Amino acid sequence: MRKKLVAGNWKMHGSLAENKVLLEALVLELGQASTAGCIVCAPFPYLAQVQSVLSGSTLAWGAQNVSNHAKGAYTGEVSASMLLDFGCSYVIIGHSERRALYGEDDASVAAKFAAAQAAGLIPILCVGETLEEREAGVTEAVIGRQLDAVLAVSGIEGIGRAVVAYEPVWAIGTGKTASPQQAQAMHAFIRAKLAVLDKDVAASLVIQYGGSVKAANAAELFAQPDIDGGLIGGASLVADEFIAICRAAQG
Repeated sequence: MRKKLVAGNWKMHGSLAENKVLLEALVLELGQASTAGCIVCAPFPYLAQVQSVLSGSTLAWGAQNVSNHAKGAYTGEVSASMLLDFGCSYVIIGHSERRALYGEDDASVAAKFAAAQAAGLIPILCVGETLEEREAGVTEAVIGRQLDAVLAVSGIEGIGRAVVAYEPVWAIGTGKTASPQQAQAMHAFIRAKLAVLDKDVAASLVIQYGGSVKAANAAELFAQPDIDGGLIGGASLVADEFIAICRAAQG
């Protein structure tokens, strides 16, 4: 039985004062929950604060990006070992905004995935298609290509020690959401593709849905047989919304 997992991606939002209120509310309402995992992925400067407030609770935390290099002359980059110093367990890899805005291609995503995993972090690997790709009927080809790049470097064993997040790019921050049936179909495709390589890994892999998940639609999405929680953007910044989404995952 796969345990559902909800990760909040704050993106480039937050302040020390705002974060304190949000994090303390999460600890109060979710800090002892055990039936579903709940993760906060914060900007780098706030990881120390997140670690301080969430330590001792059942909530986990992580970062939104990581370098594929362990150390060196890479100004502005952050290594996996640095994230571990702040108690991170997870890191988001290959989010569509990183791919679209900062030129991360499949190869660089695969390298970051491997570097994070080698250091002991759990990657949350994001895959997804644009609206143009969906309308062109190449969604499965795009998702397959994105997965294949990581499989070529880390193998099915590596995928088995990670989380995959399916995020239709056209449903991120747009207010549009893939229907539960559309989302389920893609999650089932991902699981079936991986099952060709290892049925046990495919069956146990946590596959999140990311794309305008809110308290109002979370329960219906999470009820689908292959949807194992969510990667939550804007709603993770609103305590009541994020708490409700996490509770929906708890069933």
